[in-house]
Amino acid sequence: MGQPVREYLLTLCVTAAVTYLLTGPVRKFAIAAGAMPEIRARDVHREPTPRLGGIAMFGGLCAGLLVAAHLTNLKSVFEHSDEPKALLSGAALIWILGVLDDKWGVDALVKLGGQMIAAGVMVLQGLTILWIPVPGVGTVSLTPMQGTLLTVALVVITINAVNFVDGLDGLASGMVCIAAAAFFMYAYRMWFGYGIEAAAPATLFSVVLMGMCLGFLPHNMHPARIFMGDSGSMLIGLVMAAGAVSVTGQVDPDLLGQKAGGVREATHAMVPVYIPLLLPLTVIAVPVADLILAIVRRTWKGQSPFAADRGHLHHRLLEIGHSHSRAVLIMYFWSALIAFGAVAYSVNNASMWIVLGIVLLSAVGLVLLLLPRFTPRAPRWAEWMVPPRYRRVVREPAAQAAAAGEEGTVGAGEAGEGPETVPASLHGATAIGDRSRFVDRRKADSHH
Repeated sequence: MGQPVREYLLTLCVTAAVTYLLTGPVRKFAIAAGAMPEIRARDVHREPTPRLGGIAMFGGLCAGLLVAAHLTNLKSVFEHSDEPKALLSGAALIWILGVLDDKWGVDALVKLGGQMIAAGVMVLQGLTILWIPVPGVGTVSLTPMQGTLLTVALVVITINAVNFVDGLDGLASGMVCIAAAAFFMYAYRMWFGYGIEAAAPATLFSVVLMGMCLGFLPHNMHPARIFMGDSGSMLIGLVMAAGAVSVTGQVDPDLLGQKAGGVREATHAMVPVYIPLLLPLTVIAVPVADLILAIVRRTWKGQSPFAADRGHLHHRLLEIGHSHSRAVLIMYFWSALIAFGAVAYSVNNASMWIVLGIVLLSAVGLVLLLLPRFTPRAPRWAEWMVPPRYRRVVREPAAQAAAAGEEGTVGAGEAGEGPETVPASLHGATAIGDRSRFVDRRKADSHH
């Protein structure tokens, strides 16, 4: 078992390294190509930022699959399955569509059609749902038409869920990386724990997806130097959907029952994947919830479901007072809690400790949501290990006056504290305190 782990680790490192190294040149290319759209009313960043980060992520995807194809254990995935080729074909189509959208803009219905075509290409090459395990009924075989429709629907939903949540620096790539890590744990247990070869492609897909996100994150953390754009968000959404389709529709529940030791044990092992839509809903539950709420909100107002607005979950976190970084970390927390909670429950759903742990962590998450103005302070002995904003900086009165004169003040502090100073050199999106700027920009850009 040690050798496959080392090969997975090598694949992860190569994918992350290629993505990381390509992102810098891609950023320069995006600036030269003019892929820096004007700031819109719903945007959080304050400076034009280049897109097309999906180009680097697609390069990492190709590098990861190429390396895996030449490794001792992982090359069997390519020999016994056409799913990696199907993934690469669909990913290339969705990536080209995303690049065109990042540079020139593509109509929402055209993008939807392109997503369906990319999913159809993967279905034609064998990456499709063949059956679904239904509790109390057993394994339900699907006709080719049913399998195709269900696969296309799953791919389109996952792509758009990831695309919708891509609104803050590092948010989409971090959340998908967390989901991919949980997905890898589940698929790896299916493959090496139960010896089911059909789970091997999904295990590989999740590792490559983790590498793509980890390689891009250093460039995309707040303040971001480049955005992944639709070319990146739709790409990682498709890779995640491909893994879900593979492990759900290709793994025979009857075979799992034999490996697990009985029907009851197999049912426990298949808890997160009773229905193909359930697995991606658990690993990216937050983006899917955001997608559903956005559709309901827009249709309730009589708008198109594809009309952009500032009502997403991450926008609301900023509105109630959370900083940019804190909003991203809260979204990370909830994604990890739901994704890893589902995986832990599938391993041992009879353990009360797992349920109690999930409930306790949920309570912690709710407390974090209700304390938007609370800024933790590190003890003095640990200040060198944390960012400057978490250090107890004590200034002399003269220094404070000089700093206030040079940098300017931005309103009164909290709970009777003195005026708060914000250095002029900070990135614009760092100081999210004054929400009137969004209102002004919305009025000025009302034609959107």
